Amino acid sequence: EVQLVESGGGLVQAGGSLRLSCAASGFTFDDYAIGWFRQAPGKEREGVSCISPSDGTTYYTASVKGRFTISSDNAKNTVYLQMNSLKPEDAALYYCAAGLPGRKRIEKFEGLRVGGYDYWGQGTQVTVSS
Repeated sequence: EVQLVESGGGLVQAGGSLRLSCAASGFTFDDYAIGWFRQAPGKEREGVSCISPSDGTTYYTASVKGRFTISSDNAKNTVYLQMNSLKPEDAALYYCAAGLPGRKRIEKFEGLRVGGYDYWGQGTQVTVSS
């Protein structure tokens, strides 16, 4: 059974940091891209960042580039999202997802597209106070 379990969300003041974790199981970790997505109330789910565990390629949406860092620990089948300099507009429910299996290389538009992912976690809430 495929499982993606997010953790690390919480309440933080603007300018603060959080590290989200996504623990994956039930599939061959190296075969899948892992993406972080977020959805704020009344808004569509959007791609935040993604990583291809096979070659380490990473992408970020423009609004988080330079503040967020995605990384992967293949030995632990876990992907992290380090979020620094958080802003109130970063507040959302954050999801990790696995998709694009078997791809040796992914492009940015693919990696940040919601529809490209097959498996999703339950989400972890990030709240940023101003």
